Amino acid sequence: MRTNLLSSPLLLAPTPPTSEIRIVPPRAVTIQEYYTESDGRKKIFTEKDGVAGYGEQKIVDPSEVSYTNLFINGVLQLRTHYEIQQGKLILNTVDAPLRGAPIILQMIKF
Repeated sequence: MRTNLLSSPLLLAPTPPTSEIRIVPPRAVTIQEYYTESDGRKKIFTEKDGVAGYGEQKIVDPSEVSYTNLFINGVLQLRTHYEIQQGKLILNTVDAPLRGAPIILQMIKF
């Protein structure tokens, strides 16, 4: 006589992980940008020098932001080439950027 060894279906349940998995949502990031254009002579730029039409042109105090990026004519500048104070961007280079070169300062906070 033959008996069915599996009288009921075999069901295996997965075992839950022993460690807890936490999903942390990304932090909110704000980016403030300052746009200006070189006149070929100036190496100190203030908020008054900002290009009109790009919204509010503010140079934020560096203690209030996480980090900054400065682009002159589309090229990312070394941090030693510039200094930021509230309302002021100072270039520490020998020469001023060429006349008409766009200057973009990004101030990123998270």
